[in-house]
Amino acid sequence: MEAIAKRTGAVIVSNAEIAGYYAAKGFEAHPMNHGGSWNFDFGRVKYVNAIHSSSFPDGTYGGNPGGFVIEGEHKNIYIAGDTALTMDMKLIPMRTKLDLAIFPIGDNFTMDIEDAILASDFVECDKILGYHYDTFGYIKIDHKEAIQRFFDKGKDLMLLDIGDSIEL
Repeated sequence: MEAIAKRTGAVIVSNAEIAGYYAAKGFEAHPMNHGGSWNFDFGRVKYVNAIHSSSFPDGTYGGNPGGFVIEGEHKNIYIAGDTALTMDMKLIPMRTKLDLAIFPIGDNFTMDIEDAILASDFVECDKILGYHYDTFGYIKIDHKEAIQRFFDKGKDLMLLDIGDSIEL
């Protein structure tokens, strides 16, 4: 996050603790908390629940974890955050029709593939971008198997290589 903000000048949008941590380092930050929403230039952002640990490498408390529902002018996206499958995900389609859901799929520290498939059912979205996988041994996945398992449920799982992008 810090490297991206330095390179791009992007505003760091996160929970109050993380936003405060980076604001103290001189970055522009916007704090949020669970259930809150804010209108940004690019769209409306709602901060939603996630279940995960939350601390910085130096042990500083990182606040409660969360995800984001982003309602843009033409597309709506859910970024689950590093999380387990939660029943709270079922609340999202009650307010927002999603075009893309972004889920962790590496297991061990977050959801596995089967839980991510359930999560896509919960949020009523069949276009999924996977993340939080393959960066180290605990979270290696079989890409072909993962894509096939989503496909078998009528869903499109995208797994991007570093540096790749998609357009919505």
